[in-house]
Amino acid sequence: MEKLKIIGGRTLFGSLEVQGAKNSVLPILAASILIDGESRIRNCPALKDVDAAIQILRHLGCKVSRFDNDVYIDATTLSKNDIPETLMREMRSSVIFLGAILGRTGEAILSMPGGCELGPRPIDLHLSALRSLGAEIEERNGKIYCKAGALHGGELNLDSPSVGATENAMLAASCAEGETVITNAAREPEIEDLQNFLRRSGVRIKGAGSSTILVEGGGRHDLSHEIIPDRIAAATYLAAVAAAGGKIQLRNIVPSHIKTVTDALQEAGCAFDIGASELIMHANKPLKAISPIITRPYPGFPTDAQPPLLASVLCGVGTTVFVENIFENRYRYVDELTRMGANIRIEGRVAMVTGVKRLRGAHVGATDLRGGAALVVAALGAEGESLISELHHIDRGYDGLETVLRSLGAEIVRIEDLE
Repeated sequence: MEKLKIIGGRTLFGSLEVQGAKNSVLPILAASILIDGESRIRNCPALKDVDAAIQILRHLGCKVSRFDNDVYIDATTLSKNDIPETLMREMRSSVIFLGAILGRTGEAILSMPGGCELGPRPIDLHLSALRSLGAEIEERNGKIYCKAGALHGGELNLDSPSVGATENAMLAASCAEGETVITNAAREPEIEDLQNFLRRSGVRIKGAGSSTILVEGGGRHDLSHEIIPDRIAAATYLAAVAAAGGKIQLRNIVPSHIKTVTDALQEAGCAFDIGASELIMHANKPLKAISPIITRPYPGFPTDAQPPLLASVLCGVGTTVFVENIFENRYRYVDELTRMGANIRIEGRVAMVTGVKRLRGAHVGATDLRGGAALVVAALGAEGESLISELHHIDRGYDGLETVLRSLGAEIVRIEDLE
């Protein structure tokens, strides 16, 4: 079993370029199914979830090749419209292929998706959106059967601003006759990135970034597209330096995408110099407790950034309150942090973090992707050696995490533990 071995207490300094966004590249890889020709996806991070998406594309009959951070997809050879259970279980967001396959072939068969166990994430919104466009959907024996003789545009109001449901609706609507109006749409930057990809292919679409998106379909031809920077990876590296102390320069970022995170760290005592596409952060220990962090859909504080930020203030002076409004099981990683000496009290969706003088290295295991990142952040700020297991969670969302952190001066290696 692979583990990360971290010797904490090292101050971190350096500059790094942020990877392409995991939550952007996955729906865009799904969207490549719709292209009548070849898609070139630039700035594509090397992640387990990306590998899973590529496996799905190849299963469907697409030709896929990768050269460094560029992925090329030729969907003209697509020959299947199903995704087997073995591939669906690799990642929760595999359900994003539903709208694309349905739009391209008129029929789709998917198993129920897998991924991190953060609590109920029903796909009812996805299915309701597709039904509004004319799809007939039946669920039986753990599979979803979708058919649509011809998708048609219409008015589609989401009960909540689900990112995945918004993306599935955008993909299917790109193949529908007439105009589709999606209201109460998610506003995340990744939605805008998907819109930009579809626009470059010839789809007439506008409104992403607001709560209303209009899609009229259109031709879908060859294109090249560069994935936006990963705001959650950026937040994680800021949290790591905040926990350990030091100075970091992040390049290839969109500062507005992580403003809620930088605002929180500034309140904790970090100093920032922010430019158009980069920032510099100075962090001196100890940090201070900050105002309550309440996770909300974008542009609110992102739920995925909550675990690493929580880990960064474990040795802060005072008590910080975190309120989780997105995933009911988001705090599964907290028990592992307490093994390192953290003082955290959980009451339902609220976590109260009272700073301690020091954390101690411990043997801990990642429970999910962002919880795993929190363990790494805490270990960097702790005294002594930490061993972190269950790295498959972390590898789903971070491209070479240990290599990036070593470039900042962290003492971190991936080892093969034979126990």
